[in-house]
Amino acid sequence: MSLRIGINGGTFDPIHFGHLRPALEVLEACQLDQMRFIPCRQPVHRDCPQVSAQDRLEMVRRAIAPVPEFILDPREMERDGPSYMVDTLASLHADFPKATLVLMMGQDAFAAFDRWHQWREILQRAAVVVTQRPEAPASVPDPLRAYLFEGPLDQLTAGQVGFLAVTQLAISATDIRRRLQAGKRVNYLLPQTVLDYIEHKGLYGRDSSERSSG
Repeated sequence: MSLRIGINGGTFDPIHFGHLRPALEVLEACQLDQMRFIPCRQPVHRDCPQVSAQDRLEMVRRAIAPVPEFILDPREMERDGPSYMVDTLASLHADFPKATLVLMMGQDAFAAFDRWHQWREILQRAAVVVTQRPEAPASVPDPLRAYLFEGPLDQLTAGQVGFLAVTQLAISATDIRRRLQAGKRVNYLLPQTVLDYIEHKGLYGRDSSERSSG
């Protein structure tokens, strides 16, 4: 049986429970052998992260430590230029040529997926599982309707798109950064190990831009 590898990409600036809980539910629903967290070096569709690559990698490492199937994958940090998912999938395919790759993304990202760089090539390399709120209707861009898969998610394979209702927590990294900037507490929004690191390094505070540059 081939390896089933989940892919969870993002800036993780910082990583929080809103990233972690859906990833665990995708891992279980798709019966993945591992979920690889791949922090983005240079995002294409949003502003650059506020803290260094090394800080974001360390926060992810601390956050995912309790779950053995969660793996920190630094490949986008090690590659120059914008972090295009099609390049990341090609790299993963080279490392795991027989594996089934399952890319997870939220409903908002999927709504614009047909505008991603080489999105058809992404679907040639990987399956896509779209996480959504339990009560939310599935919204599918017209060019992607042909890829919809109605079967069990543990059978999802490259070229197919499935939907999974997950426990979606109303937590955002933007809100966490704003709270920290304002000197407010962010306990219970992210793992304590991540908060300890943020406080130790002085990240996201009023003077964090000087401490975490790079």
